[in-house]
Formats: sequence, C-alpha cells, structure tokens
Amino acid sequence: MANAFVLEITESNFDEKVLQADKTVLIDFWAPWCGPCRQVAPVIDAIAQEFNGRAYVGKINVDDNMGLAQRYGVMSIPTLMVIKGGKTVETVIGARSKEDISAMLAAHL
Repeated sequence: MANAFVLEITESNFDEKVLQADKTVLIDFWAPWCGPCRQVAPVIDAIAQEFNGRAYVGKINVDDNMGLAQRYGVMSIPTLMVIKGGKTVETVIGARSKEDISAMLAAHL
C-alpha cells in the first residue's frame, strides 16, 4: 500500500487495529479488480491524511480476507464502514464523494 496514512487491515491484525483501536476507524472493503474501488482509492488516501491523528483509515482486500468480508456481511464493494469502540456505527455501499465520506467519518469522532 502506497499511502503511509492508510492501514492495511488483515484477518490477523483486525482485532488489534480496528476492534481495539483508541480512535474511530474508517474501513474500505475493496479488491484490485473493482473499478469503483479504484475510483474511491485516492479519496480514501486523502481522507486518511486529513484525519491523521483524529481517526484511523484502513483498507481490507476482500480477496485476501474473505472471512472479514463474510463476518461484516460485505456483499458489494466498495463498502465503507465506520467502527467506533469495536462496533459498526455506519456503513455505505458504493463509491462516494470525498465530502460524503469525510462527513460520515467526522460525525462519529
């Protein structure tokens, strides 16, 4: 992953990086073959930088982490999920604007 502000979340680090996080976490469920995922990737990178220090931003490759996708009921990608205190507080499916995603994350800080 090219962006230093974006966490690469996997099944092995999910509990530590997301469920036990001391801040709100925005998760992007994605896959390399997904066109809308590629469209939203630079937006996720920008949000990760903008919210650095206030929230965590992570990406989960659903091809490599099918268990997490199943656990969270991800049927379509991109799926964006805000997790706070180990609980999912908001979910949206499909590509969204930077303004929409920023507002969604900011609402849960």
